Amino acid sequence: MSDHWILNEKHEAVRVDLETWATWFEKGMDNRRVASTHVGGGHISTVFLGLDHSFGGGAPILFETLVFGGPLDEEMTRYGTCDEAVAGHAAMVSRAESLLDGTKS
Repeated sequence: MSDHWILNEKHEAVRVDLETWATWFEKGMDNRRVASTHVGGGHISTVFLGLDHSFGGGAPILFETLVFGGPLDEEMTRYGTCDEAVAGHAAMVSRAESLLDGTKS
C-alpha cells in the first residue's frame, strides 16, 4: 500500500498511487497550504505533507506546522487530520502572540 496522499475537495486525506500523487503535487503549494500567518517578525506555516510521517508507527501523520523566525523559531508540530492542523496552527499563533505580549504561554 502506498504512503502517498492527496487532499480531496473536502480537505480529507486520500491515499493514492505514486503517479496520482506526483500529478497532484505538481499543481503547486496552493493546494497544500492549510494556513499561513505572520506574527512578530516570524512566519507560521501549516501545510499538508502528502507523505505519511508516522513512518509505520500508527495513524498517518500528514500535516505540519513550522515556525520561521520570531519567538517560537523552529518550533514544529505534526498532525493526522486537516481539522487538527487548523486548530494546531491557531494554537501556535496564539502562543507566539502571547510571548510577544509578554504573557507566558
